Amino acid sequence: MAFDLIKLLTDVFAPEAGEVVVVACDEPTEAAPDTPAWQERRAMAEEWRRAFEALGRGRGFTTHPLLTYPATGANNAELPSIGRLGDREVVLDEVLMSSTLAAFLTQFSATAPLDGYTRRKADFRAASLPGVAKRMEQSALAADYREVARRCQILLGILDGASAIEVEFSSGHTCLFDVRHRKAEADDGFLPRHKQGDRVINLPSGEVFIVPYEGELHGDPSRSAGRIPVAQGREVCVLQVEGNRITKVEGSGEEAARLRRLFDADPARANVAEVAFGCNEWARVTGVVLEDEKAGFHWAYGRSEHLGGTVGPSKFVSPATVLHQDIVYAKGHPIQVARAVVVKGGSRTTVMRNGAYVVF
Repeated sequence: MAFDLIKLLTDVFAPEAGEVVVVACDEPTEAAPDTPAWQERRAMAEEWRRAFEALGRGRGFTTHPLLTYPATGANNAELPSIGRLGDREVVLDEVLMSSTLAAFLTQFSATAPLDGYTRRKADFRAASLPGVAKRMEQSALAADYREVARRCQILLGILDGASAIEVEFSSGHTCLFDVRHRKAEADDGFLPRHKQGDRVINLPSGEVFIVPYEGELHGDPSRSAGRIPVAQGREVCVLQVEGNRITKVEGSGEEAARLRRLFDADPARANVAEVAFGCNEWARVTGVVLEDEKAGFHWAYGRSEHLGGTVGPSKFVSPATVLHQDIVYAKGHPIQVARAVVVKGGSRTTVMRNGAYVVF
């Protein structure tokens, strides 16, 4: 069947009469030069805006002109203050606070700052689509989201009340992620008005995520520890984790050197910020994190407050060094998950084995 954008927007958002919708995209800067994929994404943003506008004529809601702003240059960095609404210069904060629904088709993820708006305004929800590509209309965006939601509920049940997630990678390295004092959440592709719980989703959707315990309770340090492999091309470096922080980067190649510089520039980046299971079987692994992460296991470092953790922008050296970066181990990646086990009380549930789920 041909992809139906109007159907997707209706199924995901169910927009109502009286709502105000804004579709946004970031624009290249001298520090973040343009690419063909980014050009395509900006064209998609206008296509989505027009689709919302057409849908609104029948449903009685309003859609703004396209909102654009200079690219932040980092995933989940804070948004700039000034942008453009069509041809008019505007204050981003004013536009977003006057809207009820936002869709950001961007080069650099805006998920974390959008989550901040849900905390400031009860009638606000947003979809973040960093790295979205037109081809995803034939893969993860076209998923049967009823099946995605079913899988999410199974994973939520397994993670509810869990104390740890033990992961063995195909490289032989292992890491224990301490998930005490935390609650798992699902991004299942449904975002109606006044949704309970998290009101920011990714599209394509399909994952259950949890923030590891970061040791914020007095006298109760985090137990997250181990060695996590990271592949970049043919290079594999290893991140040593102690107390839920990356304490050492092992390796002599360019990627290891880059990561050492990254963590040295701002220690808050070394926080282990997320552990997640992507469960959208329509997702294709192509190197774009937005879709890759929906195909299997991933974790992230850096900012976590937007997912239920304690590390937000105030913990970073400056707004320019804020980030949240996902690392993916789905099928098709050089390193995969040999085994993932969720520990809950006296039980141990194997969720993944040899890169595949064993609970669906």
